[in-house]
Amino acid sequence: YAPWCPACQQIELTWESFAKESEHLDITVGKVDVTQEPGLSGRFFVTTLPTIYHAKDGVFRRYRGSRTLEDLQGYVSERKWEAVEPVAGWKSPSSIMMHGMAGLFHLSGWIRQIHSYLTGTLGIHVWISYAVFILATLLIGLVLGL
Repeated sequence: YAPWCPACQQIELTWESFAKESEHLDITVGKVDVTQEPGLSGRFFVTTLPTIYHAKDGVFRRYRGSRTLEDLQGYVSERKWEAVEPVAGWKSPSSIMMHGMAGLFHLSGWIRQIHSYLTGTLGIHVWISYAVFILATLLIGLVLGL
């Protein structure tokens, strides 16, 4: 979820109720703010918000059902998740490819922080900051090419 997302805000009360009922269902319910954990959004290949996953024994399934409390509880208690196709191996959050995707999301956050430091703290003009990143990209490419 993201705090600014209207759909996330709409499901928030339902999700909190689902989390309170999790002990009766013998599950753990959580939520992750993708603005605070961009690596996880890369690892889980989050393209829409909110995104709900069911994980059991290292197998991940994306929940695409209704977002009512009854349907969420039924998905678990009636084992409806068994009829859902697991996330493909290469797209699984535990795969090497998704570890790499998480790394790219972390890198983009790091680059954004550097850009903010250059423009905000040091007062460098935005276009000069862009030029610094362009030159850094070219230099890294030259070094790797050698």
